Amino acid sequence: MLRAWAEATGLEIRDGYGQTETGQLTGAPLGEPARPGSMGRALPGVRLWIDDGELVADPATVPTFCLGPPRDRPWRTGDRVRQDGDGYLFFEGRTDDVIISAGYRIGPFEVESALVAHPAVAEAAVVAAPDAERGSVVRAVVVARPGHEPGDALARELQEHVKRQTAPYKYPRIVEFADELPKTASGKVRRALLRQEP
Repeated sequence: MLRAWAEATGLEIRDGYGQTETGQLTGAPLGEPARPGSMGRALPGVRLWIDDGELVADPATVPTFCLGPPRDRPWRTGDRVRQDGDGYLFFEGRTDDVIISAGYRIGPFEVESALVAHPAVAEAAVVAAPDAERGSVVRAVVVARPGHEPGDALARELQEHVKRQTAPYKYPRIVEFADELPKTASGKVRRALLRQEP
């Protein structure tokens, strides 16, 4: 969609990151091309870091995106973020949305991004589903685009697509189709409702 917008308008969409409690924290630097999927780098004067686990008693909460000095009561955003070698940041999901499957940590955002990159997918949401062997597995709820038939064939195609786009262990072992995703009034997907579904 970003590529289509740029081709149609000649303008580039640049993502950033902020919270209600903090205001804007990151942005894509001017004069440099936007990186697809990135929320840019820390704005000037903003101290951001990714917790490596040393300061947290519960290792299931890391790595967590933090604001402020690392050892002086930092603001823990509750978001998981990764950083590339050039300092560009990529949102991976809320810490409470992370799926731990057979010891692997899987951010739902990356799997959702891979799914919506497929031409048959209008929307997708990813949550954990309990699994006796792996603890949890990735479950995707997909809204198909008009002209694409939901079913086993499309589910298998989407699974293979996610394997190619991300990593084999991240693919959704469960793919379900819905007419729409449950959302809040502001348009955010209500993952808690999806997790409650059988």
